[in-house]
Amino acid sequence: MKSLQGVFGVILVGSLLVACGGKSKEKLDSTPNVPTVRTEGLKIAFYNQDSLLKGFDFYQELDSITKKKELSFQKQLESKEREIQTFAEDVNRRMNAGQLSQDQLDNLQRRGQSMQEALYKFQQNDGSKLEKETMESLKVISGKIKAAGKKYAQKHGLDILMADSENGSQFNYINPTMDVTKEFIRFINQEEEEINAIAKEK
Repeated sequence: MKSLQGVFGVILVGSLLVACGGKSKEKLDSTPNVPTVRTEGLKIAFYNQDSLLKGFDFYQELDSITKKKELSFQKQLESKEREIQTFAEDVNRRMNAGQLSQDQLDNLQRRGQSMQEALYKFQQNDGSKLEKETMESLKVISGKIKAAGKKYAQKHGLDILMADSENGSQFNYINPTMDVTKEFIRFINQEEEEINAIAKEK
């Protein structure tokens, strides 16, 4: 996800620069308003995301509930699939033995089709519902971790708190006094020709 965002960002910047190429803009000061005198130095810390999730009680509770729901869904799905398989085998056996009239066979085929449609609806409806519930749980967990990270960082005077995992690192909290978004937007708009040239080189 992180790499996709990076690629998207490069493409977006390149597209914007090409689209706005001919416009002249008044140059404004884009100097970042970030305090540079820090007697105690910049304080950066990180936590291991995987270890955090293993030790976070709330996550473990929700994860346990989600796994039970997933297991129940899988069992129901397998049961419905076995039922259809057994039904189809029975129909074939009776048909090969000459025990079914054409009307009976037509009725059984319609029943088999109805069973297949019911299975498809179950997969779509219950599967989508389970996926939605899982995503909502992850949002709640992510929100709690982010809120806790902010409180922890502010309490202990951290400027940056990072989450590290096998998939890479990401920021949980950054001291808002370090935010240079406005200045960087100003800079990227003013220096578009040079940035466009650099982007083309890459």
